[in-house]
Amino acid sequence: MRIIVGVTGASGSVLAAEALHQLGQAGVETHLVVSRSAAVTMEHELGPDALELMRMSASCTHDVADIAAPIASGSFQVDGMLVAPCSMRTLSAIAHGLGDNLLTRAADVTLKERRKLVLLPREAPLHEIHLASMLRLARMNAVIAPPVPPFYARLESLDDVVREIVARALTWLGVDPGSRMTRWNGMKDALTSPARRQDA
Repeated sequence: MRIIVGVTGASGSVLAAEALHQLGQAGVETHLVVSRSAAVTMEHELGPDALELMRMSASCTHDVADIAAPIASGSFQVDGMLVAPCSMRTLSAIAHGLGDNLLTRAADVTLKERRKLVLLPREAPLHEIHLASMLRLARMNAVIAPPVPPFYARLESLDDVVREIVARALTWLGVDPGSRMTRWNGMKDALTSPARRQDA
């Protein structure tokens, strides 16, 4: 498989780092594109080496200004695109076909080619413009998935929360996250089984 991973300046850079990790473990080819604002957020949230480490985790990295990159064309075959985290600026640009950089152009191509597009928007509370943009994208078959954890999984750490959120995002792209995702097996199982945490 081949997946594009877009990273914007919204808070939640760890979601992108975990996505690249899980995709790599699943043997998926990844094409990374990071917005200018995302680079700033990454440094603040994950440290000065965050961007370089993320680039090392990806199969291929593209400059956000390189509108001639392969992922800017529908003729370049990919299976889908994940934008994590997704800022409201980027979400709005995608919703209105504003391909003003490689990230938004790649998302536009994903939509026009009827491929899977999964967005993890990070904002709260949401106002009418945010909601209208989300509705517009949902009607184009994009998956709008705010990073909300499954509380029934009885997660024990922030790492657990991030792992579960990303695992679910990958399932919507058609990637099997394996044991990283807690699956609901009924109330009896939830009441008797201890919280399971493992990272393959």
